[in-house]
Amino acid sequence: MMRLPAGIRAARRTPLLLVVKSAVATIGAWLLAQWLIPGPLPVFAAIAALLVVQPSVNQSFSKAIERSVGVIAGVLLASALGLFLGNATWVILVATAAGLLIAWALRLAPGAASQIAISAILVLSLGTATPGYAFDRVIETLLGAVMGIVVNVLLVPPVAVEPAREATARLGTELSASLDRLADALTTVLDRPQLEELMLEARLMRPMRDAADAAITAGSESLTLNPRGGPHRAELAEMTRMLALYTPIVTQVTGMTRAVYDHYSPDIVGEPHVRAIAEQLRRAAHDVERVGRPGDAAVDEPPALTTPLEIARPPAAHWILIGSLLEDLHRIHHSLIDTAESP
Repeated sequence: MMRLPAGIRAARRTPLLLVVKSAVATIGAWLLAQWLIPGPLPVFAAIAALLVVQPSVNQSFSKAIERSVGVIAGVLLASALGLFLGNATWVILVATAAGLLIAWALRLAPGAASQIAISAILVLSLGTATPGYAFDRVIETLLGAVMGIVVNVLLVPPVAVEPAREATARLGTELSASLDRLADALTTVLDRPQLEELMLEARLMRPMRDAADAAITAGSESLTLNPRGGPHRAELAEMTRMLALYTPIVTQVTGMTRAVYDHYSPDIVGEPHVRAIAEQLRRAAHDVERVGRPGDAAVDEPPALTTPLEIARPPAAHWILIGSLLEDLHRIHHSLIDTAESP
């Protein structure tokens, strides 16, 4: 069997609910426009409704504005050219080029820019370029855009909070595990492949942090103008706060892991100062896991990292590694203490 090229296939399926809402909005816009505006088939209304239905209500509203601006500009342009020059093929081509140049000059969004050209082509090729026809197409487009927004609002407006919750929780769990792994590396003799694995695992936290940030942004977008968003806004604000806490610690743990990777020596395992740092790392792992618990669960257990570790004179053989670890450990300590003391 022939397979579709990978370039035209999405990484994941569009949610079935979004497909259903697009179909309902398109059919509803077609029927409503056909009833209110007798005449040519309501192509503009159907296309507007189809494009306006988006994964979030806020995106639908933005797309409705973008679509409406593009259609109005394209219809007015085509009507003006049609009245003076007719609807010959060369006029259609001129209208297309002029629409794109106008959008470029006004720095319009790509969607609005392409819509100007598409609307001009449709008006000149499907209808008579008269003021009445142009006005009807504008009203038809607005009807389709409104239909798309209404359908997206009434039929279970999407709330993308669960992916943000999962991504933030995964980041916190991995951050705690990375601190534990780093503590183990300081108390166990490792070979070079094990150090490579430790460094690789630490570097993977950055993509996880970026994924959590993107999920929170998408969740915030889904709550904007969403009548179902009220109960979720406090939770999303808490996720944002947790990501702000995790972000510098991810940087610090990655830096500490890099320091261990670059300056590792088997004899550090027996160094008392290094063992004290390992104990602090395990306490930090406990506290990262603790602050990531939902609700009041985080305050049910006291923090373990209560006093910053002080080393007056590190051993000469490993002072670079110990100094680097201490500096980042103090930063982690202050981040976690500030979180514990915040209301």
